[in-house]
Amino acid sequence: MSATAPLDPRPHPDVPEIAGRLRAGFASGRTRPAEWRLAQLDRLAAMLRENADALSEALQTDLRKPDVEAWATDIGFVLAEVELVRKKLRSWMKPERIHTPLKLRPGSSWIVREPLGVVLVIAPWNYPIQLALAPLTAAIAAGNCAVLKPSEVTPHVSAALARLVPRYLDPECVAVVEGGVPETTALLAERWDHIFYTGNSRVGRIVMEAAARHLTPVTLELGGKSPCIIDADVDLEIAARRITWGKFLNAGQTCVAPDYLLVHESREAELLELLAKNLRAFYGDDPQRSPDLARIVSDAHLDRLAKLLESGETVVGGRVDRADRYVAPTVLRNVSPDSPAMQEEIFGPILPVLTVPDVDTAIGFVNARPKPLALYVFTNRQEVEDAVLSRTSAGGVCVNAVLWHLGNPSLPFGGVGESGMGAYHGRHGFEAMSHHKGVVKKSTKADPKIGYPPYTRLKKALIKRFV
Repeated sequence: MSATAPLDPRPHPDVPEIAGRLRAGFASGRTRPAEWRLAQLDRLAAMLRENADALSEALQTDLRKPDVEAWATDIGFVLAEVELVRKKLRSWMKPERIHTPLKLRPGSSWIVREPLGVVLVIAPWNYPIQLALAPLTAAIAAGNCAVLKPSEVTPHVSAALARLVPRYLDPECVAVVEGGVPETTALLAERWDHIFYTGNSRVGRIVMEAAARHLTPVTLELGGKSPCIIDADVDLEIAARRITWGKFLNAGQTCVAPDYLLVHESREAELLELLAKNLRAFYGDDPQRSPDLARIVSDAHLDRLAKLLESGETVVGGRVDRADRYVAPTVLRNVSPDSPAMQEEIFGPILPVLTVPDVDTAIGFVNARPKPLALYVFTNRQEVEDAVLSRTSAGGVCVNAVLWHLGNPSLPFGGVGESGMGAYHGRHGFEAMSHHKGVVKKSTKADPKIGYPPYTRLKKALIKRFV
């Protein structure tokens, strides 16, 4: 898709029928009761548990994702999300009592969370189960119908979801549409009540433009270059180990992976040595033979990454095997801020390391660029932690860790600025997929005439005093 190309008006033959069926399902009212929502969440959990091996195999085929990562970052991740939502849903659905000001008394006020209608979820390929089913969990919890569009870049996972979802979930209210650009284009030509898109900012603009035609609200999770600041005063052994894990998980194809490091110049040499040491410890002397390292999703992505390897001096790694879709875990030094690797989100196993003389310079470097989806800082000093948290903006932050803000389903996950808009996970997903309807109820036992014409001098004085 081109960011400027108009949407193809020719509909995919199945899309209007699917949209109409789900809209009828929503109009029937079947999704509103808590019982339906909880039953669907139970079925979703059953689908994941009963087909964990098949889903893991699909992830292995598409991404060579290790079993442990398949469970921790996709299957088990969604199960934890579903469990939290199931436990809290009835309390979230209760009307929320709100203070009623004196001018509206006798009366009462409250907020009702009601479903939006039919939600479109467009999922990416890097965590194709998590990033499809976690938004779907939120949509169901809020009482919506939903269309799920898996990524065609991971065809085995897409096929598995298309096969399993209709078997486990209510087919009148949840549907899967497979395909590529033509199918996505057809979906975006329809009217939805909310669109949830995870992917890059280029397509995010297309999604937002399509949504604007129908004034449809959107949640956009768009990624970006997530920086990692490493202070001079830090436990570098732990920092290097945690960064190595977070960067090379899923072969670096993670929207919140540390995209580049800003390390205090006095600690660069030691950090580079520790990164290389941890790569050997994690993946052996020949990472290509490791069963714990995923592969690049496609030849096109591999070719893009191969060009980025020229952006600096290779400390470790740097090897490419196109036939195996393999890019070695690579650390680069002496990387210019103007180099190709610093101009786009890397989304692969390449880690540029830049030096800074102090934390203020690191903060300035981050603030001179678009707001990232995640920001990481490693430090033993409270004043450095406070400075980074108070003077930078990012979708989410970890202190002395990477990625783990996603591990708490009670925290909101989302971007800011170029990295996206809206947030989800846990209650935040339920809220994002709900309309907050304000209600006022007035008593009929009394009806003071002060607010009605004719407006006498006394009435005017009282209205100015109390309204």
